[in-house]
Amino acid sequence: MNQPLAYIHPGAKIARNVVVEPFTTIHNNVKIGSGTWIGSNVTIMEGARIGKNCRIFPGAVISAIPQDLKYEGEDSLTVIGNDVTIRECVTVNRGTKASGETVIGDNSLIMATAHIAHDCVIGKSAIIVNGVALGGHVIIGDFAIIGGHSGIHQFIHIGDHAMVSGGSLVRKDVPPYTKAAKEPLSYVGINSIGLRRRGFKKEKIREIQDIYRILYQKTYNNSQALGIIEAEMEATTERDEIILFIKNSQRGIMKGYFTS
Repeated sequence: MNQPLAYIHPGAKIARNVVVEPFTTIHNNVKIGSGTWIGSNVTIMEGARIGKNCRIFPGAVISAIPQDLKYEGEDSLTVIGNDVTIRECVTVNRGTKASGETVIGDNSLIMATAHIAHDCVIGKSAIIVNGVALGGHVIIGDFAIIGGHSGIHQFIHIGDHAMVSGGSLVRKDVPPYTKAAKEPLSYVGINSIGLRRRGFKKEKIREIQDIYRILYQKTYNNSQALGIIEAEMEATTERDEIILFIKNSQRGIMKGYFTS
């Protein structure tokens, strides 16, 4: 790791087999796990906690202070899990006193020029495609995919295994297992291909489809649909996850394609 053309603050704690390429700057109060590769011209600022076997490509800026006028210099973190890939010119801001940290889960892929704002939480194995911009306090579920150049409003929640079409403007929550597209953003089906790739059985995929048919393809409002789902559908992990997601939504969920 001895790279004379990089600057590493003496207070940074970096595992011995981390590779740091030339012209990278690593600030104080940074921890980097073993096997991680840091490309050229990367800036890693205070509060970064980077796991094992990550790859951070040239031009990325990790753990810069939030672009939030309420930020008052409080200590906070950017926590990046293991086996995360962060491509060229990605920016990840650390948290504020609201939650104290911005989090990127294990095995996630953040593609070039994406922006992850303060206090965001990205789940495991998520894919954030080129040019996506996340506002503050956004939650992205495990295995979710956000299409390129999408804009995600602050405080939005996107559920596990959801897929958002490229170029989307996301102003409402996107429930788990769904596909979201059109303008305004709407339900366009469940992410059946993604679910099959991740080992979901046909019967489980059919169950999820039946739940969303009640929610989105009938004339019920959300409260009526949830009542029917709870009364008529067998209690399963997926059913309960969908119900809790909708009940806990702060911004409301996206509309169905039959809703004006």
